[in-house]
Amino acid sequence: MKPLERRLIEPSRPLERTFFARPTLKVAVALLGTLLVRREAKGDLTTGIIYEVEAYIGSDDLACHARSGQTARNAAMWGPPGNAYVYFTYGMHWMLNAVTEPKGNPAAVLLRAAFPQNGIERMRARRGHKADHLLSDGPAKLCQAFAIDRTFDQRSLCDGNAALTIHPGMAINPDAVQATPRVGIKNVPEPWRSIPWRFFLHPKDLSGSSHSH
Repeated sequence: MKPLERRLIEPSRPLERTFFARPTLKVAVALLGTLLVRREAKGDLTTGIIYEVEAYIGSDDLACHARSGQTARNAAMWGPPGNAYVYFTYGMHWMLNAVTEPKGNPAAVLLRAAFPQNGIERMRARRGHKADHLLSDGPAKLCQAFAIDRTFDQRSLCDGNAALTIHPGMAINPDAVQATPRVGIKNVPEPWRSIPWRFFLHPKDLSGSSHSH
């Protein structure tokens, strides 16, 4: 992946719950180019532009955690839209999702990658001295770089005073959005294994000015 020239974006007001209370596929695409913001203990910001996501929609989706019903682990998916759903996987990695759809409809968007903006040194301290574009280019790497763990589960991503929020970010060209099947679900039956619910941008396509979705 070719590194993107960093164009710093200052966070505005976080996205509102109404942004997330929409059909999941629409939210997933709209999240591309938005700004993930982690407020650190001393008020410093670690931020990145979201450029890869996956949609998981309801109990019928056999790749979705909601397929087996509500549990303590996945309860956030049934909660208010705009909350975080954070879970542990493979016994070693945290994953961050944004809950979508009206409350009671279990669905979420997995945040798979973000291009670093602010807080590069903090990310390197957590991830090792890697090139900028390798610091948070996967869902587990993203959580490690932004110091996200289970304590964020079921917290609002829309509260301006919260430690983790999502904000309007960069304008993107809709023609630049690419869709493929989701990653790491080879054992899931069709059509869910091949349905193109992974959406991403190449970092070179992250250009433009501030915008609201």
